[in-house]
Amino acid sequence: MNFIVFQKELELQSKGWIPTFHDVTKEVNEIVAASGVKNGTCCVASHHTTCSVMVQECSHDIDSFDLEYLQHDLLDIMRKMIPDFAEEHQYRHPGPIHAQYGRYVNEPGDFTSMNTDGHLRSVFFGRSETLTVKDGILDGGEFAHIYLVDWDHVRARRRQLNITVMGTNDDVGDRKWNGGEVINTGRKYMPEEKAYMEQFDLYKKR
Repeated sequence: MNFIVFQKELELQSKGWIPTFHDVTKEVNEIVAASGVKNGTCCVASHHTTCSVMVQECSHDIDSFDLEYLQHDLLDIMRKMIPDFAEEHQYRHPGPIHAQYGRYVNEPGDFTSMNTDGHLRSVFFGRSETLTVKDGILDGGEFAHIYLVDWDHVRARRRQLNITVMGTNDDVGDRKWNGGEVINTGRKYMPEEKAYMEQFDLYKKR
């Protein structure tokens, strides 16, 4: 068995004035095809702590904010849970030491650390997604698209997305477990749990 590890980086540019959703489905599929991996996994991981990787349906319709309707619905919900950072001291972060660290590493101003909302939103969705590669094709289902979500909207920024494809170029044989039998995950009752009880019959003659 020949085991393959194939890594590539995608460079992206976020808008900065609103959270940016980058649809990278096409590029990830091209990387999987170029990897030579026939069966394995593909990990899509953000390089940044204010970004998330999300697998979700493409909702096609786009509004005047350049967001798909489903993306804007998600953003509306996140704004209710984690409001946009709109005024100083709205959140505990950033503190004075962190602000000074930003100056030390030559950030353009203290405002660049006022992205607490982006950090908190990233925690909810996580920074990576792993998908299965089957017969050389990324198994995302019929509707799935892959997005890098940049929640940090204090400025326009260059973003990096890391793609790692791992697996083999060998066939794996039949994938069906137990011949493809549909698994019943419903609750299974014992006979005594289904037995007749007198309380069932409110009109029982005594």
